Amino acid sequence: MSTSESSFIRPDGTPARILVVDDESVLAELLGSALRHQGWETKTAANGWEALDKADTFDPDVVVLDIQMPGLDGMETLERLRKRKPHLPVLFLTARDAVADRVAGLRAGADDYVTKPFDLDEVTARIDALLRRSGMASVTAERVLTVGDLTLDEDSHDVARGGEAITLTNTEFELLRYFMENPNVVLSKSQILDRVWSYDFGGQANIVELYISYLRKKIDAGREPMIHTVRGAGYILRPAS
Repeated sequence: MSTSESSFIRPDGTPARILVVDDESVLAELLGSALRHQGWETKTAANGWEALDKADTFDPDVVVLDIQMPGLDGMETLERLRKRKPHLPVLFLTARDAVADRVAGLRAGADDYVTKPFDLDEVTARIDALLRRSGMASVTAERVLTVGDLTLDEDSHDVARGGEAITLTNTEFELLRYFMENPNVVLSKSQILDRVWSYDFGGQANIVELYISYLRKKIDAGREPMIHTVRGAGYILRPAS
């Protein structure tokens, strides 16, 4: 679980604004509701033209934009958004998962990319990162993840198990954070690659195995194991009994 959730605010003290653009109305409303639950002000648009209108009237801080839409698709919508608001962060949301499509989306100017089906926690985490990168102020000073006797402070990067401090590299920290954000959930190598290494390693799953071994030596050495291998599926973090 976590404490002190991040909540980003605009200069006028109001919550960050997120515009969700997707022609699948059920999905758009589901995502919009989840983002409102995070404390962000959220509106939805069903197509590119509506998105452009709401970008002017709603003035969003992040746009979550589906690529495959009838009429004005995501690529064209992004191009028009960039002319109006050059620095507006955009997160592409699409059913496409080919590397070529990801590269095309990023080269078109998107700041990040999530494929359907997606995990709501991953989408909110990526939006959170975009808001932080844009320099928006956060109303909280710390966020601590806790699983069993393992704790991770996202601000100070302090990690401890049973009160004993553990020193991690940046990559080890990001890997452990992903596990601790998803306790008792099996995470595949491809999911871990996409979240921790983004687009840099092109499917080299052996890098995941290597860093899992590094993490185990620091987290589990001399203690009851928390990181477990699920054969043929991936890895899972469970609190020690």
